[in-house]
Amino acid sequence: MLGQVQVSIFGADNVPDTLVGSCGSNPGLACRLVWNITHDGQAAAVTNSFLAGPVHLLLKVLFVVLLAFLIQFIVHRVINRLTERATSSLLSQWRGSMANSRFVPSRPGNGRNGSAGRARRRRSASDDSMAADAAAAQAAVADSSSAAQLSDAPALAGADAAGGASQGEINGAAAQAEAAIVDERRKQRVRALGAILRSIASITIFSIAGFVILGDLGINLAPLLASAGVVGVAIGFGAQSLVRDYLSGIFMLVEDQYGVGDVITVGNATGTVETVTLRVTRMRDVNGIVWHIRNGTIDTVGNESQGWARAVIDFPVPFAADLATIRHLLARTGDEMWNEPIWRAVMLEAPEVWGAQALSSTEVTMRMVVKTAPLRQWEVEREMRARVKRALKEAGIVPPPAEKPTMAVTLIRDE
Repeated sequence: MLGQVQVSIFGADNVPDTLVGSCGSNPGLACRLVWNITHDGQAAAVTNSFLAGPVHLLLKVLFVVLLAFLIQFIVHRVINRLTERATSSLLSQWRGSMANSRFVPSRPGNGRNGSAGRARRRRSASDDSMAADAAAAQAAVADSSSAAQLSDAPALAGADAAGGASQGEINGAAAQAEAAIVDERRKQRVRALGAILRSIASITIFSIAGFVILGDLGINLAPLLASAGVVGVAIGFGAQSLVRDYLSGIFMLVEDQYGVGDVITVGNATGTVETVTLRVTRMRDVNGIVWHIRNGTIDTVGNESQGWARAVIDFPVPFAADLATIRHLLARTGDEMWNEPIWRAVMLEAPEVWGAQALSSTEVTMRMVVKTAPLRQWEVEREMRARVKRALKEAGIVPPPAEKPTMAVTLIRDE
């Protein structure tokens, strides 16, 4: 249309000497102004072609772009509010569950313990704040190290010194460790899904805006869409693995298979997840090696951090030892560790002695298990092994000697 107007402009004889002939049936303000001043059809046509038309088109493009940005802002704001509401709702639920588990009435006891328990509950109710919740969550997700254990000790020891921790408070500490991890994982997943929704919204909005602008420029969209469809099919066949990676990443986030900070096993690699994107998962193993794994290639994944973990302690004893006595020693050792507040905070259930796990000609392997908070099973295993070793040593039970390798010698006689 622009080309036809420009051709008619340079042919002076073809320009009618009227307002409608020069500016069209719907003349703009600039073209009408030039016609009223000059009454020159060619000047009005030049103004309509090189000033009014481009300016009008530019204003339409700016309007579409600004409208697209406005819609994007509104959509992103709605998604952000939904995300914040979801995370705050999860945090409120977690605090409510912690409050219920923290204020479970203590077991019947003497008057001193009962009054002390009521006083502690009043102090806990008045001092409960976001800072305390954040500190509890941080302690729950800390690395398995002695420093993390010592950092938890003063608060727990202080509660003990005030008159002895009630059973409900000790159980609440164990439930708090698990709930904090679950809450943090859910918040991360909600934020990641919110980012995906924002990206999809932005792509959709600006794609529609682009088609509107191309239509205003007079470009026929039918061949363009047909060509785009052919190109999309070709790219789809050539980039099947890339599409598969992105789709797998989306489903991993939606299904909450793992997140940042989890310890997972993928194939022959085991490590801590450092980054999760829609295409690649990056994790670091215990030797410091960084593994980059495409999400589309992950068929099976084992997560050691989701929900809870289990510490498994195997200990060999002599074949002739009395297993009932050993079970009693192991159970007593587990109960002692379970009753210590610093370990009750990371142990979700009392230790269990499963009994004989394996037999050989010289030894019996006894197994004890403990349900722990995620990523805390290794420190519990180390502490429990040391205590089991000490208890068996005090009872005079020593592990069986290692089996000596046997060597077979075959003599071949020359004929």
